Amino acid sequence: MKIKPLADRVLVQPASAEEKTVGGIIIPDSAKEKPLKGKVVAVGKGTKDEEMIVKAGDDVLYGKYAGTEIEWDGESYLIMRQSDILAII
Repeated sequence: MKIKPLADRVLVQPASAEEKTVGGIIIPDSAKEKPLKGKVVAVGKGTKDEEMIVKAGDDVLYGKYAGTEIEWDGESYLIMRQSDILAII
């Protein structure tokens, strides 16, 4: 991974939105809810006040509006602070 988060930030690859159909009608991507879980791809070194608990490879749950969306090599990622992560699953 060429993206290295700084300080207490974490790079997460969101899980793909589940494909749903309603009575044979496929719901378009724009109407799908964003997934609230993903896989940690890279982590920063932490700060002197906050050590990093999550590590690359962890599956995590995060808040609905957490992080900033970025695109890299055709993939979507979220970069967020460790404190935006709600749980490791």
